[in-house]
Parts: sequence; structure tokens; C-alpha cells
Amino acid sequence: MLQRKQKDKRDNQIKTTRLPLVEALLHCAGIYRIPFGHKEKALSRLDRSLIAGLPVFQGIAPEDLDRIISRAHAQRVPKGQAIFEQEYEAHFFFLLLDGHVRVVKSTPEGQEVIVRYISPGELIGIAHALGRTTYPASAIAAADCVVLAWPSSLWSEFAAAFPNFGANTYKTVGSRLQDAHTLVVEMSTEQVDQRVAHALLKLVKQSGKQTPDGLLIDFPISRQDIAEMTGTTLHTVSRLLTAWEERGLVKSGRQKVTVVDPDRLLLLAEGRDQRN
Repeated sequence: MLQRKQKDKRDNQIKTTRLPLVEALLHCAGIYRIPFGHKEKALSRLDRSLIAGLPVFQGIAPEDLDRIISRAHAQRVPKGQAIFEQEYEAHFFFLLLDGHVRVVKSTPEGQEVIVRYISPGELIGIAHALGRTTYPASAIAAADCVVLAWPSSLWSEFAAAFPNFGANTYKTVGSRLQDAHTLVVEMSTEQVDQRVAHALLKLVKQSGKQTPDGLLIDFPISRQDIAEMTGTTLHTVSRLLTAWEERGLVKSGRQKVTVVDPDRLLLLAEGRDQRN
């Protein structure tokens, strides 16, 4: 009975929202029993259902999914820990199964900019798809995470053996490059309140959860995180969120933001709010 209680306690450590099917599969695979920071060695326990249906693996035959999953290992990463760090050798690429990850770029001046957030089902650390041997940014667990990892040496093998994998991955790279271009334009042309509004709208589109109060950004995010996403200061973000809360646009708390009125927030993001 004591062992069962201890197991239940461990299983409840991950509190982020996940798809019920993925959650069940992870439990069946025994991944939630892996201590944080340790790798899953029993590769045969990983099932292709963990990756079947994900965009990057669409169009790949079941037997080929078995080959791909058999080369992976699973790892739990606690909140705040780096999955990989900028400019380190890219020995692995990863698939996020559960949790959320923030991608952070350090500038030569030492400033940290949050480039994007990664949601379950997305690849990270795909340096070889960019023709790099080192990671261009750091990936930090924004919540407790579960990832699958493959050696980077398998990248070219997978791309050659499974053309859909390569094509789907390059679609992901293209989309992220477009997002990066959009971010540069926003940073150079928009007022800070527009940038913050756009950032919140992107996050609720990516991982918004409907609640009685509105659309909750469904992972822990601080005002400092929002400042690092939008190239501004913590003081400015705090001032804006307080003002928007008074206007009924958002609700915010400790590492939590809910967009109450996305339509009005969109007007503000596009510079069409007369009270901007």
C-alpha cells in the first residue's frame, strides 16, 4: 500500500495539461516512473502510438514508426532545467511529448530573448535541419516535461529513409523562420503595448485553455518571461497588464495570464484601439 501511495504521488508530479491519449500511453510506457533527469533504457517499452498522428510523422507507415521509435529514449525534464544549451554541440534532437518549453536566445551583449514556446508534438533541437552542428538557442522546460530524444547522427538517415519525415520537418523549419521574421518586424515597427498584446494572443492561440474567466495560457509564464518575449522591461509589462486588467482585457496572477477579451486585445495589437 505504501509503495502504491508513493507511485501515485510521483505520477501526480506532472500537473500540466496533456491530451488524455498521450497521458495514458506515457503511463503505459512507464515514462512517468522515470526519475527527473534520467533516461528511459527499456526502449522496447516505447510504443509507436506516442508519435503516430503527430504532424511531423504524418504519412509514415506503422512499421516505419516502429523503427523510428525504437531508436529513441525517453527523458523527464523538471521545470527550469535546460534540455540543451545555446552553442553546445547538437548531439541529440528531441520531440516534446508533454509540458511546454521556452526557446531562449542569448545576444552577444548578454541579453536573453524568448524566441518562442514549444508545445507537445513539436520537434526541438533540430540543428542539423539548419545545417548546424551546434544548437542556435537554449531550450528550457517551462513546466515539467517529457521528451523523446534521438542521436543527431540519425537525422540524415531518417530524412533519407522516410521522405515524409524530412518534408514535414522542413515545413516546421519554414514556419519557425517565418515566425522569426514576424517577430523582427514587430520589434522594429510596433509600440511596446502592441508587441505585448500580440505575444499574449500568440500564446493563447498556441496553448489557450477555455476557462470561466477566458482563455488561460496553459503553462506557467511570468511577467519577466513576457518582457523577454517582447524586448521590454518587467516594469512596462506589469504596468500594461495592470491597466488591461482594469479594462477587463486580461486577468493575471503568479505565473498565470488569462485573456478575457481577445477581440479587444486584437484591436489594441493592431493599433486600432482608440484608448491605446
